[in-house]
Amino acid sequence: MACDGERSIAPVEWMERKHGMMLQIDLYTEISCPWCLIGHHRLDKVLAERFAGLAVDIRQHPVLLLPDAPAEGLYIPDLLRSRYGITDPKASFARPEAEARASGLDLDLSRQPWTYPTQAAHGLILAARERGTQHPLAVAITDAHFLEAKNISDADILADIAVGHGFAREEARTIALDPAQHRRVEQEAARSMAAGVRSVPHFVFGGRIAIHGGRSEDEIASAIRQATALPAPT
Repeated sequence: MACDGERSIAPVEWMERKHGMMLQIDLYTEISCPWCLIGHHRLDKVLAERFAGLAVDIRQHPVLLLPDAPAEGLYIPDLLRSRYGITDPKASFARPEAEARASGLDLDLSRQPWTYPTQAAHGLILAARERGTQHPLAVAITDAHFLEAKNISDADILADIAVGHGFAREEARTIALDPAQHRRVEQEAARSMAAGVRSVPHFVFGGRIAIHGGRSEDEIASAIRQATALPAPT
């Protein structure tokens, strides 16, 4: 499993839509992956600017890139050196930062030198499904991690974010600390892998068009048109 800027596209089996003309978008992401931050931003930008009249149902699915990360987090320069042999983190940050800037997102990956366990955050995102706030909460937590350098494994920080997305603060804190919810996240992440998700972000549009990696706005828009049979603008 990888946080991946590489690209591919494939048709997947058609699933009947349950919401009339609403487009279901299944989005598999890991909060600590910078390409997922960019993918969130580009998807929302494309939907707002090119498909403003299209009703969508965005469903978030957890992926765990570092399921055994310690509670205190991992220092990213050490992680990059030990896992990938990278001795200059800034050089590895250049591509995602440039891609983010190309879509109007000011991303400086050196702001956040730590990566944290994400089970608690994913648990809250799963719980937000029934409140209709799943996607905006996922975006808010991912933004807090990268843009504000917050520790998104901290239940108090997660609760502060969640109160703006349909949760009472203590309710959100309880969910974030619940070991049973953490196990649910791990089970859902295993299902993601079983479904063939090998890198993130991974998008499935309308149950039949799957793309993953660092996709451009044009590529995301093209996948949406394929999934909805909408013509390209002239």
